[in-house]
Amino acid sequence: MSGRTSGESPAVAVERLTGCAVAGVRSTSGLVAEVALTDGRVVMAKRGDAPDAVRAEAAGLRWLAGAGAVPVPEVQGEDRDWLVTERVPTGPATREAAAAFGRGLAALHAAGAPAFGAPPPGGPRDAYIGAAPMRNSPDTDWARWYAEQRVLPYLRRAVDDGTVRPDEARVVEEVCERLPALAGPPEPPARLHGDLWNGNVLWGTDGRAWIIDPAAHGGHRETDLAMLRLFGCPHLDTVLTAYQQAAPLADGWTERIGVHQLFPLLVHAVLFGRGYAEQALGVARAALAG
Repeated sequence: MSGRTSGESPAVAVERLTGCAVAGVRSTSGLVAEVALTDGRVVMAKRGDAPDAVRAEAAGLRWLAGAGAVPVPEVQGEDRDWLVTERVPTGPATREAAAAFGRGLAALHAAGAPAFGAPPPGGPRDAYIGAAPMRNSPDTDWARWYAEQRVLPYLRRAVDDGTVRPDEARVVEEVCERLPALAGPPEPPARLHGDLWNGNVLWGTDGRAWIIDPAAHGGHRETDLAMLRLFGCPHLDTVLTAYQQAAPLADGWTERIGVHQLFPLLVHAVLFGRGYAEQALGVARAALAG
């Protein structure tokens, strides 16, 4: 695949990667543009802002789509610097779509992964969650993997940045030490979206909920659900009820939500500051209090 030239515009990149002429461009953010093609398609063009970011996201989209469980935008083209996907026209969130989304998430997770921390096929070991680096190194032990690859790296960076004080970090470290007891019954590796906050769920005009912008990897299915709960989701109770009917969660899962929220909260602490650090410390204390 050829790389883009310096300063290549979304229009030029999309035309090169799709082989179709561009009819118009509307920028939606510094990195993303909506591009209309002369064949009638409308696509989203996203510029990768870090090494292997496009490769990681494209591999994740294909892996999630391969489960045939939740709608995922189709990759229309990619190279080292640009990812082009179909655009999802959005509409209102409905309870019917939420119920279907819950069932679809259950099926997506059940599609499985080779190991905890396994990257999508063709995806890099060093990937991203948002703008934060995220390593995917397979492990057979969820508690060890979650502590070493999903919690402690972001805690250490938050301490180094001064967002978390060294004396405060101890409560999170203690959660990591007690994870084997806090994790609940063993679960097989699930196929996770990995960054499942409300902004990455699009309610389509086709009456379905679509998922975008994954940080896909093999993980614990409760982590996706905990992130949905952390940042809010329309009709969340309907989503969770439908999920439970399709694939019941282990007893005590609601008490484990904070454990699974430590990862996204610490990522946000690294990216956005002290407010999220205080939330992470709060859920860590609550997890230890039982």
